[in-house]
Amino acid sequence: MREEEVASFPRGGDMPQSTVAWIEDEEKSEKRGGHLTGQGWPAPETRRRSSVVIGVGGELCGGNSSPPLCSVAAGKPNMMLIMELAMQRFLTSVVLLLCFQGFGFCFPDHDAVPRYSFLRHAAEAPRVSYHDYIIVGGGTAGCPLGATLSERFDVLVLERGGSPYGNPNVSELALFVQNLAYQTPTSPAQRFVSVDGVINARARCLGGGTCINAGFYSRASRQEVEEMGLNLELAEESFRWVEKEVAFRPRLTGWTSAFMSGLLEAGVTPDNGFTYDHLPGTKVGGTTFDQNGHRHTAADLLKYADPARITVLLRATAQRILFRNRGRKHKPEAYGVVYKDGAGNVHEAYLKNSSTGEIILSAGALGSPQLLMLSGVGPAPHLESLGIEVVLDQPLVGRGMSDNPLNAIIVPSPQPIEITSVQVVGIRPDYYVESVTGINLVAALLAGNSTGPSATSPISNSFQGGTIFEKLARPLSQGFLRLRNRDPEENPLVTFNYFMEAEDVQACVEALRTVERVIDSRALSRFRYPNQSVQSLVALSASVLVNLRARNANDSTSLEQYCRDLVMTIWHYHGGCQMRKVVDHDYKVLGVDALRIIDGSTFTFSPGTNPQATVMMLGRYMGVRMLKGHKFH
Repeated sequence: MREEEVASFPRGGDMPQSTVAWIEDEEKSEKRGGHLTGQGWPAPETRRRSSVVIGVGGELCGGNSSPPLCSVAAGKPNMMLIMELAMQRFLTSVVLLLCFQGFGFCFPDHDAVPRYSFLRHAAEAPRVSYHDYIIVGGGTAGCPLGATLSERFDVLVLERGGSPYGNPNVSELALFVQNLAYQTPTSPAQRFVSVDGVINARARCLGGGTCINAGFYSRASRQEVEEMGLNLELAEESFRWVEKEVAFRPRLTGWTSAFMSGLLEAGVTPDNGFTYDHLPGTKVGGTTFDQNGHRHTAADLLKYADPARITVLLRATAQRILFRNRGRKHKPEAYGVVYKDGAGNVHEAYLKNSSTGEIILSAGALGSPQLLMLSGVGPAPHLESLGIEVVLDQPLVGRGMSDNPLNAIIVPSPQPIEITSVQVVGIRPDYYVESVTGINLVAALLAGNSTGPSATSPISNSFQGGTIFEKLARPLSQGFLRLRNRDPEENPLVTFNYFMEAEDVQACVEALRTVERVIDSRALSRFRYPNQSVQSLVALSASVLVNLRARNANDSTSLEQYCRDLVMTIWHYHGGCQMRKVVDHDYKVLGVDALRIIDGSTFTFSPGTNPQATVMMLGRYMGVRMLKGHKFH
């Protein structure tokens, strides 16, 4: 088929409300086609909600509470049980919040919803199309990258998820639990469990992880930027380009101010005040929630795109990259992508000129190595075992998978505490210390299922207490990723090998001792019950923290065992397509032509205290470099 015979994408025009519905209705709209707007979502009070309820005055097993909770309740004093269940729910919920750092009370502001004329469901796309650049993944890196490249080139962005706009689950902190708990084939958060037994999540939404995290914004350090091989001046310009749209200064709460003072008392100095920069000591970081409590995501950076040169398709799941074999003297060359829309129809997108255009993977630390393998680039024995034709035997694809382990201690409080996510961080060479308060995300673990939360009662999202946790900065323990099967919709199998290296255990113990000193500080004393020792809080935390790993009897008395048994994720996993192993310094895939990977899968470490700032910066940075046609070295 000649290029001039291929149907073109419609552009411009208003975006009718009829194609935007909430949850199940949105799936139906994919089959109808149509432009997308932020209008037409039902009010939050009409939403389905989980029935997990903690009652008062003895009402502990009302509604649809699970039988295990009810059986535990039998015969226990009401107040003890209320406190125990509340602690369990609070701490479990906090664990899911930790990576998704930010704060704010988010309510949909439909007047502020961008009306992107280039945003539409993949079912509306022609079966064949041609472009200068094809970006697989409209996430944290893909959105700024696509917006930048569209200044000069025809760009297609393929996003397997839906739109964040007008979805109160994405925009409201009050519905944060539902956002993580709601598990369907099209939900914004897709849960997976590592082979290590740690519950985890990946994003499935335009804007990527910036749509399901809690928004803590902190840059990579100057040293980290240099270690990534980036130009410092352009990196600074790219950070500022991102920050003028999505980064803000938070309002500190009483707990957060006391926590900050506690860090300084514990020796995490100096006091660096408010800054986006990554500096040793204690600081107030940024947030992607503005002063009105509205979440800003990487999708907002598409406002800088040229509508005449970019098309962003939702529910467009890449099946494989197409390669042509040009003989032994030439590398295999990427020239197209096969993808499916939400109705299961197959589409093909090709490069107009593979000698100048490129396919770019920005599908994340799970998605990018997974798609490489599905396309025949990876360890040959593994690919052959699944019947995948090998394009390039590259055993390092899927290697170097690393997740920054997290361990936490809960602190019940005798006084009311505002709901907050991370606002302050203590930065040490080997670990970071942060805190959250008052948000109950237990339903993200207990209520989420294949059909979504039930509609009988609302989830309580408050708890009178806080959690202080530590994250290892650069764990030495690494694992690997393998395909589960040939279905790109399925999560791959991931092993992170938490605490395989003894140095990681030592760093965790040191970090937990710092957490204990913060809890014991004078600054936090008014937020603690006077009769609760630090050791009793460690024991309490050990009794309620939840993962799917084996437990040992001494995990509440041995910090080493506490680290191993009670490890959880902060959702900063990375690797699988590491620089100098799978990609070069230009992020070009080694051994093939016309293919790059620009996302966190290329990282050998997680930059800053939270990587989202650096990933957005990298998308902008590489877009500028590609526009200029420059190389790194």
